[in-house]
Parts: sequence; C-alpha cells; structure tokens
Amino acid sequence: MPALDAIAFDADDTLWQNERFFRLTQDRFAALLADVAPRDHLEERLLAAERRNLGHYGFGIKGFMLSMIETALDVTGDRVPARVIREIVAAGQEMLAHPIELLPQARAAVERLAESHPLLLITKGDLLDQERKLAQSGLGDLFAGVEIVSDKSAPVYAAIFARRGFAPESVLMAGNSLKSDVIPVLEVGGFGVHVPHDLTWALEEVAPPEGHGRFHRLVDLGALPALVERIENGA
Repeated sequence: MPALDAIAFDADDTLWQNERFFRLTQDRFAALLADVAPRDHLEERLLAAERRNLGHYGFGIKGFMLSMIETALDVTGDRVPARVIREIVAAGQEMLAHPIELLPQARAAVERLAESHPLLLITKGDLLDQERKLAQSGLGDLFAGVEIVSDKSAPVYAAIFARRGFAPESVLMAGNSLKSDVIPVLEVGGFGVHVPHDLTWALEEVAPPEGHGRFHRLVDLGALPALVERIENGA
C-alpha cells in the first residue's frame, strides 16, 4: 500500500459548526410566517426553492437568504410584509457574522496530521464567507492548499488533485457529507472517510457506499490520525 501523499478535509460541519446555524435561522423563519403557513409546508417549500436555486446562487448563506425570501413571497401570494423581508435579511447577516465554533477534535487532528502530510482544505460555498471562517478558525496556516469550489463532484476533485500534483489514489478526503466529501473521491480512486455530523442538510443525504474497500467511517476526527497510520501500514 503506497503512502498517502495528501490528506484533504471538508470545512463546514467537519471542522466547524455550520448546519446548526441554518437550522436556527430556519426556526426563526418558521416563526415569522407561522400565521401564514404550517411549519411542515413551509419547510417543504423552502427546500424546493433551495433545490431550484442551487444552479443560480450556489451553496451558502446568501443563496439560503434568497430562497427564504422567495418562499415567503410564494406562501403569501406576493403579500409578504416588508418587516418579514427585513427580518430574513437580518438573520442572514447574523449568520455571516457568527463566530466560528470548531468541532471537537478538529484542531488536534489537523495539527497532528500537518506534521506528517500536506493538508488540503476543499470546501464549497460562498468565497468571502468561507475565507472568513477559515481565517477565524486559526487553522489556515496548517493547510498547504485551500480550494473553495462551487460544487463537489468527481471531475472537480480529479482536477484539484491533478493541479496540485497528487495521484487521486494517494489522497484521503475526510468530511461529514457522503454526497460531497466521500463518494466523489471514491469515484476517482481515493480514500473517502465519513465523519458524520449530528445534522445533515436534506440535499446532502445519500446511501453510504458500504463494502467499498476505500470507504471508512469515524465517530469524530480524533480517530483520523490512527486511521491514516493503519492505511499506510496496509491494515
């Protein structure tokens, strides 16, 4: 078994909290429109808007804000009060300014692996927001490369690895999303390590690739250095 030439990490809900703040804002959104639509219906309409709008706005808080505004217009028949729009914008701005909360074991795992391997951060979302979060995390200097992409797919990973001079089969990617962080890396020949978060966005939910020889699942990032060692020892 060849040595791993690089270790890659996802950012949101892998290194720091993210989905939790979306859920809190969604609670606030539901409360604003509680007299117009039942929560289940509102969440269904919002998710449909997010799915429709991914191709227009991409991933991140700004697209989420616009999808909430669109949903509010839809469920009120274009009669949404201006104060509701203002509350939605304020909620999004609060999300964009929220301090980073690192997940347990994230710093220790990144620091440990940076001593022995080049590290990559591969994340999707809004460029300015992701740069802000990385700067606040205090982890930026530990990464040999940072890639902020509009989406994550097998061709995107293949291009990143090729551009940085790594053979896909020599890269391990760790993240909370099977759809974005694990399966595409397995498809190009790398190792995919699923580190589940308590909350998963509905549009990221897919079946795990059980039985794949390069698929691993960990409870948290604290177990990642030992897994890397086992892989490199051929275990």
